[in-house]
Amino acid sequence: MLVKKSTLRLFTIHSNYSLYNKTLTTSTKNAPFSSTTTTPDSFIVDKIAIALKNGHVSSLGNYRLQLNSLIVADVIYRCCDNLVLTQIFIDYVMLHCLKFKHSSLSLSAMIHILVRSRRLSDAQGLVLRMIRKSGVSCVQVVDSLVSSFSRCRSNSLVFDLLVKSYVQARKLREGSEVFRILRSRGVSVSINTCNGLLGGLVKIGWVDLASEVFSEIVRSGVKLNVYTLNIMVNALCKDRKIEDAKVFLSDMGTKGVYPDTVTYNTLINAYCREGLMEEAFELMSSMPGKGLKPGLFTYNTILNGLCKKGRYEKAKEVLSDMLANGVKPDTTTYNSLLIDRCKKNNILEAEDIFKEMLHTGIVPDLVSFSSLIGVYSRNGQLTQALAYLENMKSTGIVPDNVIYTIIIDGYCRSGLMVEALKIRDEMIKHGCVMDVVTYNALLNGLCKEKRLDDADQLFCEMGERSVYPDFYTFTTLINGHGKNGNMNKALNLFETMTQKSIKPDIVTYNTLMDGFCKIGEIEKANNLWTDMIFRKVSPNQISYGVLINGFCSMGRVSEAFKMFNQMIKKGTKPNLVICNTIVKGYCKSGYSTKAEKFLGKMSSEGIIPDCITYNTLINGFIREDNMDKAFVVINEMEKQKLIPDVITYNIILDGFCKQGRMHEAELVLRKMFDRGVNPDRSTYTSLINGHVTQDNLKEAFMFHDKMLQAGFGTFYVRSDEFTSISQRMTWDDVVGNCPILRDRHHDDIADSVQGNLIFSVL
Repeated sequence: MLVKKSTLRLFTIHSNYSLYNKTLTTSTKNAPFSSTTTTPDSFIVDKIAIALKNGHVSSLGNYRLQLNSLIVADVIYRCCDNLVLTQIFIDYVMLHCLKFKHSSLSLSAMIHILVRSRRLSDAQGLVLRMIRKSGVSCVQVVDSLVSSFSRCRSNSLVFDLLVKSYVQARKLREGSEVFRILRSRGVSVSINTCNGLLGGLVKIGWVDLASEVFSEIVRSGVKLNVYTLNIMVNALCKDRKIEDAKVFLSDMGTKGVYPDTVTYNTLINAYCREGLMEEAFELMSSMPGKGLKPGLFTYNTILNGLCKKGRYEKAKEVLSDMLANGVKPDTTTYNSLLIDRCKKNNILEAEDIFKEMLHTGIVPDLVSFSSLIGVYSRNGQLTQALAYLENMKSTGIVPDNVIYTIIIDGYCRSGLMVEALKIRDEMIKHGCVMDVVTYNALLNGLCKEKRLDDADQLFCEMGERSVYPDFYTFTTLINGHGKNGNMNKALNLFETMTQKSIKPDIVTYNTLMDGFCKIGEIEKANNLWTDMIFRKVSPNQISYGVLINGFCSMGRVSEAFKMFNQMIKKGTKPNLVICNTIVKGYCKSGYSTKAEKFLGKMSSEGIIPDCITYNTLINGFIREDNMDKAFVVINEMEKQKLIPDVITYNIILDGFCKQGRMHEAELVLRKMFDRGVNPDRSTYTSLINGHVTQDNLKEAFMFHDKMLQAGFGTFYVRSDEFTSISQRMTWDDVVGNCPILRDRHHDDIADSVQGNLIFSVL
């Protein structure tokens, strides 16, 4: 582009050459040779100047191979009083000497002339070339332009262009250094240039450096303006220094620079981000007193802040005030309200907002539709979600991969994987690229449906499509395989995850440890614990609970208790589930008395036992044939205002049955009815087994009939009891003792839940 412009300008200037011939003659007579050129170089400079004077531009080709940066600079110095001819030479060099090796000296001279000629775009191209030149420091760039400034009869716009070029090239640190060097050389730049540098620094978050540059600007004596003020207020607000921003405003007032609407909006936005809504309202209320009127941005900021704080009703009031003050809301206004309602899963109010939006002539955008599609998808209302998708398409808005991913995730949450994969196909068909979020949604759905082979294939597809798995990808797959008992596969995924430098978190470790504990491989779970600590991933309540439960399930109560004590020492407070696990571990190992002592300790620590705690302890004492102690625990349970449930009664009843104390067992049953606790299948099973053991066949069949009448269809008798019964019973005994069978056809017996018992007897 630079060459084309130069070509056009070369012919234009050359055609007007005769107008400036006289000027050139005068300038070449009076201009001294550059002290930097040698005698042969001075001769070439002289020849080029004469050729330009005589309009023999084509003859410049005779000297092209002899040109160097010193000659180029000296020709420009010699001819700089005649801008037209100097531009002819510069354009010739740019057009015909493409491989010419410029120095900072030649580039500086050309830049000065181009700036004087108001060819700022061409000048900036050369500035960028100079500042990107390898091995050239900021000091060299500045000194080159400063040293050639007077010789080229230049103006200060050159230095503005220099700083702006650094900003546009995103060399903000170098731009700040150049600004300081210029100051040290006594060169000032305009306030607009200063503002550009400050704005660039603040935009990328270099607030401290922006503050340093601002102080330098103040010391330079350049007159500040409201743009400077707004940039620095934004910088302080970005740095969460709102009070410092207010002090800064006061100081700027003494310099005659006062805030405008942008300033107030910036401060209001900062207060809203911090959740300081009262301060934001106070500031907005003060605007009319300063001759400023809150605008659309002001109201939208307040509305968004209120919604984020959960103050939806107040946000609706602000919308009403906004309309009353003649400020017309836009899509952003309604989106704030819509997003809030959708996040709260309030579908009815979200619908009302959307309808109001349409009624007032506001056109919904991608955010509006994605919010509604999202809330319907999350709540399993996929038909409505798809309806809004079609509505969106009809308005000309093209769905992106985010919209499709939302719907895919909705289908996956509902277990509708066929539909989810269809949407995936539609997404690809319309040119949307599946990203890691889309894949994660599909993987999660497949894992929940236990379609782990399909999940593994999809994982492979990610690699083929160069979509890099993230933390959620691996955690989802690890969790899926872990829950399905595929712990080797889960562990392989974990190792791949760490090899890819993706740091597992506590959820990943908890999933793996829980999986290994459930299949009885406590040592692997323990190794993972060690690895977790080594990687400085802090265990949480769930981590401790998983390992404690694992140790207890293996009967290694001492290790479980050691882990429990470690948890206390590390400052993690145990919850009721963990305490119940310890109680269960003690009871399972035959240490119910220790479990009882632990129960007392946990109560003193403020962890209140529940029915599960007491039922576990009662069961422990009964397994040790200590019925008296079991009743003591029941009494304690009732003192704690906990009502024994069906499990409690079943434990006691089963204990009596196993001891052959059927009278006491039936008293427990009677008490259950008195307390309004309905027996379940386990209740009847214990009574039947108990009576069978005691050869009370009539009572056994009586409870069997009651069980069937109560609607419980399945019953199993222990195989050793079948042998005992079969030695003493005939078919007639069975039918005679079981009235319910007398009324049934023999063909139905095989379908009876008691059929297995009868056929075993026969």
